[in-house]
Amino acid sequence: MMPVIHFAWTDEADRNLPLPGYETAGAAGADLRANLPEPLRVDGVTLAPGDRTLVPTGFRVAIPAGFEIQIRPRSGLALKHGITLPNTPGTIDSDYRGPLGVIVLNAGQEAFTIGHGDRIAQMVVAPVVQSAFRLAESLDETERGHGGFGSTGRR
Repeated sequence: MMPVIHFAWTDEADRNLPLPGYETAGAAGADLRANLPEPLRVDGVTLAPGDRTLVPTGFRVAIPAGFEIQIRPRSGLALKHGITLPNTPGTIDSDYRGPLGVIVLNAGQEAFTIGHGDRIAQMVVAPVVQSAFRLAESLDETERGHGGFGSTGRR
């Protein structure tokens, strides 16, 4: 069964922008657009290298119980301009009903301007499994054991 995600515009949103959408039939992520406040719509928001900002999407969202939305960077922006999301993937829980914003970071070497209506991130709808947590006296042994970062070799 395909989950249905419901959207509601925020009061200041430009309602002429499209809702998130899949750009191809096989896309896992639906693109999110910058829905900037009225004073920023002409010039956009410019991020200097190392700067980050919260970019509004212009809507609130209702996600069915048992699902989450993961917010991820767009690979083209990351490769070409160093634009990424510092909390990747960001998680939107099914019980959150506030405005949806995307934290955007300029990890590039040049200033980057986010324009009104620009595709800034993608959202992936994913099932959620909650777990029980229990303290144990000991844990089972594995071949890897205590090996941490880089312990499985370089290749």
